[in-house]
Amino acid sequence: MKKETVLSGIRPTGYLHLGNYFGAMRNYVKMQDTYNCYFFVANWHSLTTHPDTKALQESVYRVIAENVACGLDPDKVALYVQSDVPEIAELYLYLNMLAYKGELEKTTTFKDKAKLQPDNINAGLLTYPVLMAADILIHRAVKVPVGKDQEQHLEMARNFAERFNFRYGHIFPEPHAFNFGDNLIKIMSLDGNGKMSKSENQMATIFLADEDDIIRKKIMKAKTDSGPTVPNSLKPDYIENLFTLMKIVSKAEVYDTFDEDYNQCNIRYGDFKKQLAEDMVAFIQPIREKAAAIQNDKAALHQMMKQGAEKARESANATLQEVRKAIRMIY
Repeated sequence: MKKETVLSGIRPTGYLHLGNYFGAMRNYVKMQDTYNCYFFVANWHSLTTHPDTKALQESVYRVIAENVACGLDPDKVALYVQSDVPEIAELYLYLNMLAYKGELEKTTTFKDKAKLQPDNINAGLLTYPVLMAADILIHRAVKVPVGKDQEQHLEMARNFAERFNFRYGHIFPEPHAFNFGDNLIKIMSLDGNGKMSKSENQMATIFLADEDDIIRKKIMKAKTDSGPTVPNSLKPDYIENLFTLMKIVSKAEVYDTFDEDYNQCNIRYGDFKKQLAEDMVAFIQPIREKAAAIQNDKAALHQMMKQGAEKARESANATLQEVRKAIRMIY
């Protein structure tokens, strides 16, 4: 039975953090044996904000290394860099002919980004959803893990696929949002304000590249309160988040002991956070060290990227041949 194709991309801006790991990367590792997986680093997308490209290059290497360190197997998946697959750019051009200025200007992310960078409203920013559609459709992916902020873009990808199929003949399946079931873990920031972020309040986010002492410092500064005064009290969100972190990195008996202490109004947050910090260090350390080793071995890293690009280009070229034939762009 043919495996369904899954595709997901990550922008190489900032450092990957604990929320990325439990919200996406851990699930990608589980998926690699069940689905035909394409995971890519979206470096073209990053250019819409005009980053320092020297820093961007190092970020691409780091994202590849961290994904492998978290368990992605380059022999099982296509792990590649977007710009290493030029077929995406050709499909992007064709899809742009099916995208309209009015609908692109109405996308929430475009309006938000235009407000953030009013002096840099470039064409790439406007056509971001078209490039995202090309990323998906080039592999004829049917499952796309996306967050709420990307669901509108995925709907547009379906629209572009439908328009292409109607005008030129059926080439593309409709891609749909894919979640991993009910076992998703939402990781809040350590200050209790929203999710962990690659760019905002870095002291409230635990990065996969954080050194041991930085992890300890961040957790010891995490927001707490004066403790419960009534047994079996409901935990505030920011306290529940710390217990969630303990549940995923500590032994079950450790979690149970501190949970019981909380329920009996005996919780000592200093002891609790010290334990959590040491268990978090033990969890992050092997990922950080493996990622650093991969990133420092540029020959091996480039070989992984080449291998991923070859897999991705084989799939992309097969799609593009069908597309060119449908549009009659073969002479």
